[in-house]
Amino acid sequence: MNEKKICLATYLALMILLAATFLLAHANLGKLNVPVSMAIACLKALLVAIFFMRLRMSDGVHRIFALAGVFWLGILLTLSLSDALSRNWLPLPGHWPLTTRSGRFFQ
Repeated sequence: MNEKKICLATYLALMILLAATFLLAHANLGKLNVPVSMAIACLKALLVAIFFMRLRMSDGVHRIFALAGVFWLGILLTLSLSDALSRNWLPLPGHWPLTTRSGRFFQ
């Protein structure tokens, strides 16, 4: 396939995945909403990296640096999640949302 057909096919695949993301936002899959959304997002990122960034035709150094970026992102997400999940989250005292005596919300 020539380059224009590959770019057009990739663009159409990204538009289909965009429509799937939009439809998923209005669907109620319960606990599967987040994993399905993340799978669609990863697939879109993979299509962009392989075809639009031309990692498919690049030499090994570019591929290694792209993988190093993904690895670093994984490290940052792991550390952020370990920090957020290890905290002892305490609820705020009082009723939520906090209101004044006149019934207006704090701003």
